[in-house]
Amino acid sequence: MATIIRTARSSDADAVQRIEDDADQLLIDRLHPEVWSPAPHGSARLSEPGFLLVADVDGEVAGFVHVLEVEGVCHLEQLSVRPPRARRGLGRALVESAKDRARVRGHDRISLRTYADVPWNAPFYATAGFAEEEPVTCFHRSLLEVEARHGLDRYGRRVQMGAPLGASRP
Repeated sequence: MATIIRTARSSDADAVQRIEDDADQLLIDRLHPEVWSPAPHGSARLSEPGFLLVADVDGEVAGFVHVLEVEGVCHLEQLSVRPPRARRGLGRALVESAKDRARVRGHDRISLRTYADVPWNAPFYATAGFAEEEPVTCFHRSLLEVEARHGLDRYGRRVQMGAPLGASRP
């Protein structure tokens, strides 16, 4: 199985949306929300400030990580892996590649928001070097407002996590 983490192309946009919708089904099955919005199209993610990386496994896009760069903040917005490919290290490879890319782009920290008690959310990110932190920037506080508007907290405690990026790896 040959895996390449690469920058997403416009031709990956449909796959990105399908992957997120498929991965969201796991969260839906766990949280039982009344309504869950479909994922944004990959072209919307590609148009936002930041970068989108995909895990290409033998020519198939099997996962992606979307990182926003806003107001000097580097924020991991979304990580999704096609469920049949989950638990094989693709998510971790995508997170590490995102951290490497962010470091190269001059960032010294990366943040994210997630559910505290969903095993493949905060507990997973903790194993990747993230720790809970308070939202202090205007950007991070705006994410709290978005989450409140969507009622995400009714499904469990939401947390912000951050990780230092440190020096470039050889």
